[in-house]
Amino acid sequence: MSDDPQHDVIDFLASPATHGGAPVSRIDTHAAAVFLAGPRVLKIKRAVRFPFLDFSTLEKRKAACEAELTVNRPYAPAIYKRVVPVTREADGALAIGGHGAPVEWAVEMARFDEKATLDHLAAQGRIDGSLAEALGRVVAEAHAKAPPVADFHFADALADIVAQNDAELRERPDLFAADAVAALTQAAQAALARLRPLLDARERDGLVRRCHGDLHLGNIVLIDGAPVLFDAIEFDTRIATSDVLYDLAFLLMDLIERDLTAAAATVFNRYLVATARDNDLDALAALPLFLSTRAAIRAKVTAARAVHARDRAAAEDSARAYFALAGRLIAPPAPRLVAVGGLSGTGKSVLARALSAHLPPLPGAVVLRSDIERKRLCGAAETERLPPDAYTAAVTARVYASLAEKARRVLAAGHSAIVDAVFSRADERSAVAANAAGVPFQGLFLTADLATRVARVGTRAGDASDADAAVARQQEHYDLGTLDWTEVDASGTPQETLVRALAALRSR
Repeated sequence: MSDDPQHDVIDFLASPATHGGAPVSRIDTHAAAVFLAGPRVLKIKRAVRFPFLDFSTLEKRKAACEAELTVNRPYAPAIYKRVVPVTREADGALAIGGHGAPVEWAVEMARFDEKATLDHLAAQGRIDGSLAEALGRVVAEAHAKAPPVADFHFADALADIVAQNDAELRERPDLFAADAVAALTQAAQAALARLRPLLDARERDGLVRRCHGDLHLGNIVLIDGAPVLFDAIEFDTRIATSDVLYDLAFLLMDLIERDLTAAAATVFNRYLVATARDNDLDALAALPLFLSTRAAIRAKVTAARAVHARDRAAAEDSARAYFALAGRLIAPPAPRLVAVGGLSGTGKSVLARALSAHLPPLPGAVVLRSDIERKRLCGAAETERLPPDAYTAAVTARVYASLAEKARRVLAAGHSAIVDAVFSRADERSAVAANAAGVPFQGLFLTADLATRVARVGTRAGDASDADAAVARQQEHYDLGTLDWTEVDASGTPQETLVRALAALRSR
């Protein structure tokens, strides 16, 4: 006989007979047992109690199942169905949703392809630019729906996490050198002390919310071509409540750790565009701390799991890698400002997006695009076509002024920026360069012949730019004045333009 009080229920749910003869796959974690059979998934909570969760009684497990349903249905309504009892019938047999007394509770879910989670897709090199864009959008949508939590004192909660990381990392001196742990903790505490007024202000602005809490690639699945978040933290509101950028930082860190820096930069920039919160630009000052803390958490958790891992050496190497990443992220390199100019159809926006991942600090430079800024100033959707009066000299001046102000805020937060605009006038180029204010600056001006530019603008779809062939031909007559920026031949492929642009940036 097993001494597991749930063994009868587990054996019952693991039996194909329970599911009409369908084969059953079982997944066990420290806090749950999951049974996958046919199109259905049943997940029960284990009768355990840890410092961070308590599932020790049937009532608590039922409450946890109900909380899981409540928390996750907004993210994945097609996956999370209901909470169902496992009952003991009059004849002593167990049943799912029977008429007898409940002996266990389960979350019933619709089954999805377990190999379609993004950790699997990442391992196969399948997180491309379009999927990264969709990821940025879906996280922004989730945060928009997340309820704000007042008087949570997130800065204090983060201080507790830093202290916990320090204590638990010190428990494994075989993996994490004591002096390195001390240096990481000191850097994190210094950053938190500096950032506390900023974090408190963001909390007052409603940007501390009841978030997903466990937003890594393994908790996102591709369903019908769209990323869906699932398995949000339900057992501890305090763990799941945070600044929205701290929630995003888990996903960004996970991509960075897998060397998917281009995807991380795309998720990051799409999120900023989708949320359209200017105060997030100031909050970029907190991103190194957020990313580093997430990496440190993964380091200690991976180290704890390594004890029972099949390949302990590999798990320990992974823990060391996370710890080293935490150290790199907390001490980011200095920012720089890059401006990408050129007439319509030269590929400015394509290049700016590609350059982002190449400009530190991680996860990449913030791309500030004139087409998107113009739409915002005019109150239009990103792909909505604007009337001619949105392109007057006065409106264009407002666009450039807004880009300059946002670039200033990004740089002041210690982050790099790329400003993407035509920059056909010398005064526009001078103004953006003046914004650098001691930060390294370089301007790139893309060039391509008229036929190439006309062909490119004619193939655009679903893009923020309103430029068409007529605009491209009109711009052919612009007097650009003296160009003191580096000219980059953009007549070839996007990759060829990127190579030339990177070479120009390295030359400086």
